Amino acid sequence: MSEKNKKPQKLKARLPRGFVDREAADIRAANQMMETIREVYERYGFDPIETPLFEYTDALGKFLPDSDRPNEGVFSLQDDDEQWMSLRYDLTAPMARHVAENFQAIQLPFRTYRAGYVFRNEKPGPGRFRQFMQFDADTVGAPGVQSDAEMCMMMADTLEALGIKRGDYVIRVNNRKVLDGVMEAIGLGGEENAGRRLTVLRAIDKFDKFGIEGVRLLLGEGRKDESGDFTKGAGLKQSHIELVANLFLKANDGEATRQIQASERARQAMQLPLQGVLGGGMQNETYLAGMDELLSLEKMVKAAGYGPERILIDKSVVRGLEYYTGMVYEAELTFDVTNEKGEKVVFGSVGGGGRYDGLVSRFMGQPVPATGFSIGVSRLMTALKNLGKLGQDDVQGPVLVTVMDGDIESMGRYQRFTQQLRAEGIRAEMYQGNWKKFGNQLKYADRRGAPIAIIQGGDERAQGVVQIKDLIEGKRLSGEITDNAEWREARVAQEVVPEAELVAKVKEILAAQAEDRRRAKGQ
Repeated sequence: MSEKNKKPQKLKARLPRGFVDREAADIRAANQMMETIREVYERYGFDPIETPLFEYTDALGKFLPDSDRPNEGVFSLQDDDEQWMSLRYDLTAPMARHVAENFQAIQLPFRTYRAGYVFRNEKPGPGRFRQFMQFDADTVGAPGVQSDAEMCMMMADTLEALGIKRGDYVIRVNNRKVLDGVMEAIGLGGEENAGRRLTVLRAIDKFDKFGIEGVRLLLGEGRKDESGDFTKGAGLKQSHIELVANLFLKANDGEATRQIQASERARQAMQLPLQGVLGGGMQNETYLAGMDELLSLEKMVKAAGYGPERILIDKSVVRGLEYYTGMVYEAELTFDVTNEKGEKVVFGSVGGGGRYDGLVSRFMGQPVPATGFSIGVSRLMTALKNLGKLGQDDVQGPVLVTVMDGDIESMGRYQRFTQQLRAEGIRAEMYQGNWKKFGNQLKYADRRGAPIAIIQGGDERAQGVVQIKDLIEGKRLSGEITDNAEWREARVAQEVVPEAELVAKVKEILAAQAEDRRRAKGQ
């Protein structure tokens, strides 16, 4: 076949790996959830801001997940002036840049929240996407432990506002100074050991996923997963591996009693100076400062009515990013779900954060304390659906104005009916497909979940009336109706009203349907 007669190649529709399309139900569920979160944050006095998807790569700096190469861990491109720009990795670094750039105009403490997509140029996998949404709240310019305590209390209030009851969640809190003090004591202090230190922290953070033996391997030479992929470890010597494991990893208690026991263990452990664990006479000031802050936070939240069943001191909490400098916290859901292997597992983390006193300071050359919390929107949505707290109230389909005649005058009349309904706040649409097969219109109404169909043929038009069909009641009474003959023969749940009464009758039927739904839920 000649090039001239060759058919053009059909373009293949492909979704990029690690990305998802969102359907209407998920979008509405996310909006419903985020509106609740927003109400709690506003009640705490936080205000919204919005930053762009792109930042200059150096604004993200050393906080890339794997290295400081321009396109490692983040999606990057060069601007026309050859400056590297990257899609934001999280919402915190852009907020820090915004504060620094507008520092003279901002009232400190600066209390802000924002929601939006972030991007990770990492290997996608089950439940691991390259684009996902976060919802953050931050306080900039408040150095005290009370700001961290408030973040934890606000997160507890947020989860409860979303319908997650006490006992099904816990806000777990640790302090990076405790972790850093131990790192210093085992010879991993200083900038030259930043890489190994981060490897140790990430290993501890994998306890829930790999268990204590898996973490020991990651603290040592490394771990091979089921696929054969090898993750290089931190290379600690055996005595230091045992020290880290004993200090920071949760005992494998039953979930029902773990929270209270862990809090008591934390209190006891924090009374021990570090030399009591390591031996020798040296005390580590970083470690002791972290313990003092944890004890202060525990007292504050307890005084405000948030006991260990809601906010819990737990030294296994790490948070992987290097920029945390003090408190770190994680919101964990403690109820069981069934995983893809059919196993019962604790749902786990839906968000976290901590204190990052150095992030804004990078731009300022002066100390600027900050603390914040980030919610993983998709993961929290999954949890709420598991609990039956989200997506249960499906949005009702539109009232369908059917088309019986295709002339311009009739079409204009059908469109007028549709606009009258919309003007009264009623979701409505006029059928736009092949109107000559009336059965197609009924099938369309069923697929769209339409509660009502409006019908006007030539006879009705001559009399100045419309037929109003209650599709919900009609289906209940007579089952599926598939063509015009059946429709006219059945005449169930159908009324004829003057055109002038169309909107009032539709409102009446919709109100009755809503009442039926309320009664059904109450049973």
